[in-house]
Amino acid sequence: MSSRARQILVALILAGIWGAGLGLMHIRGNTWFLERVEATFADLRTNIRGKKPAPDAVTIIAIDDPTVTLVGSYPVPRSTLAALIDAIAELKPKVIALDLLLVDRGQEDGDRKLAASLGKATTLLAGAAVFASGKQLTETAHDDALDRIPDAVSLLLPQQEFADISPVGIVNVATDQSGTPRFIPMLFKKGEEVQPSFPLRAVALAAGVDPVFEPGGIALGERHIRTDIGQSFPLTFYGPRGTIKTISAAAVLDGQLEAKDVTGKIVVLGTTVTGGGDVFPTPFDQVLPGVEVISTAIAQLVAGDATVRDRHIRLIDAGFAVGLPLILVGLLAWRRSIIGLAAIVAVVCAWLVINMVAFANGIWLSAAIPIAAAVPPLLLFGASQLLLDRRRAQHFARQSAMLQSVQAPGLGKWLARNPDFLAEPVRQDAAVVFIDLSGFTGLSEVLGPNATRELLNGFYKLVDEEVAACNGTITSFMGDGAMILFGLPEPTPQDAANATLCCVRLSNRTKLWLASLPASTASRIGFKLGAHFGTVVASRLGGGDRQQITATGDTVNVASRLMEVAKKNHAELALTTDILHIAGPDSEPYKTGVLSGPLETQIRGRSGSVTIWLWRSDDKI
Repeated sequence: MSSRARQILVALILAGIWGAGLGLMHIRGNTWFLERVEATFADLRTNIRGKKPAPDAVTIIAIDDPTVTLVGSYPVPRSTLAALIDAIAELKPKVIALDLLLVDRGQEDGDRKLAASLGKATTLLAGAAVFASGKQLTETAHDDALDRIPDAVSLLLPQQEFADISPVGIVNVATDQSGTPRFIPMLFKKGEEVQPSFPLRAVALAAGVDPVFEPGGIALGERHIRTDIGQSFPLTFYGPRGTIKTISAAAVLDGQLEAKDVTGKIVVLGTTVTGGGDVFPTPFDQVLPGVEVISTAIAQLVAGDATVRDRHIRLIDAGFAVGLPLILVGLLAWRRSIIGLAAIVAVVCAWLVINMVAFANGIWLSAAIPIAAAVPPLLLFGASQLLLDRRRAQHFARQSAMLQSVQAPGLGKWLARNPDFLAEPVRQDAAVVFIDLSGFTGLSEVLGPNATRELLNGFYKLVDEEVAACNGTITSFMGDGAMILFGLPEPTPQDAANATLCCVRLSNRTKLWLASLPASTASRIGFKLGAHFGTVVASRLGGGDRQQITATGDTVNVASRLMEVAKKNHAELALTTDILHIAGPDSEPYKTGVLSGPLETQIRGRSGSVTIWLWRSDDKI
């Protein structure tokens, strides 16, 4: 297995473990640190889904500002509550649910009238749970239908004379960190005492059945209500205040209540008076009255249109928490390109669509859990790959720089674009130039290794700069000399002219360099140049990963031997008629220095003679 394959496998394993860990915590309800994120996404999805009409099963009778003005006091007298119940009861509602805490004694006459009125219809009273340090959920040691229900320190229940007549339901709601109601607990307990919630009790009374609690749900006769951890009921909202039909209690007291608004319905009597009742922020309304929050839960329990979030949905969330990071990391590993990024975006968009469509159809899939599972592995893997890519790039850059310094300078970019360049030998015309320092071998024995290296580095530097300026290619540095080609990687009509220009520039530059050296050094060394134009065989020499680009053939041999001719004739440069003819009369040797010739000369190791020219700079005359 390759190193990259191992990296991908490790990344996938770690992403899967991370997602599985989050998924398991989510199933157990322990991802409290993501609640605010999930709440934000829930509000966003609710707003995207938009408002929905509330079912015509619940009517709110609101003790509002007009009611208080009419009655003249707040809280309203219990005799007034009795009158309201009597007026509502005459129109035959299924249940009259009082979202009011009757925990204190009132005036004796008023309490007597209220007790009498409660007995005239099916009524429900509100109680409240008090929790320690604001905590509502506690772990229990049993995995049953009552696991993790809210455990209260105490219960605020109605006066006993009222509780003896009407059943009681607990009105507490479970809010998130922003105060928005997200769940309605269906059960509450205090020690061994267990109380149902106000909405559940109202719906059970209306249906005429007792609720049966099961793990993950509640049975109301033939209906099964799916609940979340701790028998909590997920709550979503139909719209802003007034979405559920609301009638002022003042209208009821004035005899304006119509049968169509009450008959056969659950009527919730609560307060909406300014400053007198609980309000909660929701996605549609920042001050939704508490009575409408409770009524929303009742309406959803009756209509069965509540959003579902239970253990089965949490298992699906856990599946997304494992699958989404695996897919995204796999796609990032598969192809870090536009195609790969497009595939990642497509997968994310598909998941978002699934999540939104499910929410709009009453299934609350978590958004925070898959995001929290996918983003860290994706970012870490992406960052690690970028880091590795940068290291690889730096490694290749160092290798390229090293290759440029060892191989023929100027060919690096060409080889990068044309990796098959000279994979097979190529016969072509080129200009060949040799330069060599004379007397250097003896001098190096005196200077020592460090001084010799510094001297050669200075010489190599000037050769490299002048060759680059004339568009040539150094195929090799050979000890105290260099072989230079004009015609690689591709031949041009200016190769011969460039070569002769380079010869003159090298001569002048080398003389200046020698003059800058200490006299004891400069007096012991000189230089010589040879140049020829003709056919060469350019190829790669070597095997495996160690190859060198060079040129061979008679043209190379002649150019190399011409340095001996230059030295023998006390010239700086010896060049053939061939290269001068092709360079033309406007080439540099004709314009500067002294050019003498033509001369017929023998080349060592070669039969026949060669016509050459000798060139000296002006100050050599």
